[in-house]
Amino acid sequence: MLTISPIPAFSDNYIWAIQAMGNNECIVVDPGDAESVEQYLTAQQLRLTGILITHHHFDHTGGISQLVRQRDIPVYGPENCKVPVITHTLQENDTVTVHNTPFTVISTPGHTLDHIAYFSGTGNTDPILFCGDTLFSAGCGRLFEGTPEQMQQSLDKLSRLPENTRIYCAHEYTQANLAFAIRMEPENPCIKARLVEVEQLRQHDKATLPSSIGLEKRTNPFLRTRKKAVINTIQDSMPLSNSPAPGEVLGIIRQWKDQF
Repeated sequence: MLTISPIPAFSDNYIWAIQAMGNNECIVVDPGDAESVEQYLTAQQLRLTGILITHHHFDHTGGISQLVRQRDIPVYGPENCKVPVITHTLQENDTVTVHNTPFTVISTPGHTLDHIAYFSGTGNTDPILFCGDTLFSAGCGRLFEGTPEQMQQSLDKLSRLPENTRIYCAHEYTQANLAFAIRMEPENPCIKARLVEVEQLRQHDKATLPSSIGLEKRTNPFLRTRKKAVINTIQDSMPLSNSPAPGEVLGIIRQWKDQF
């Protein structure tokens, strides 16, 4: 069994700390800030034994050089990632073993071209997904390098994972994302209920993560680009073809979200 804990960093990042029950070893995901990780390791009396990277952005990788300076540990990251400290490069369908638990690499371009996610469906009560900035709770990452069609394909891959898959994304964006989601589907009861739950969590400064694939399929407009209610909201503002492609729909709502 793995224990996964958030290490808050910057204003809204989460660095995920992965531990196995019964030992003091820890692997972290996307450590943008070294000091936050060091403080967590000291407080929990843990030893850092590895690092996973989802993509090259500095708020996910900026702490790595300092963390590995005094440690001989593996750093896993995507092929063509602009981070020189990576020791093991990964591509689609590669496997990384984390505390004796295998994680499969999923290529998820869109936010960046090098973006990957890590999925494990074994060894835990529920499957686990570390998805960086591709899939957020009620949202998705901005399209800095990829196209709407690439992001749609990446999200389609993730939406086919088991519905009880726990989603560990890298930012606490849920409340703002739901405010946009309710504009897209004002009559969606699942979004309404999720918004109330999230508002209560954030009032007490609690994390809204992990989410799940099933919950996201009910509440996340970027996983609902084929749904009539989402398409109708767009058609109320601009013309669409009779059968718009999901990537076209995603591109429009991503532009709307960028300006929201």
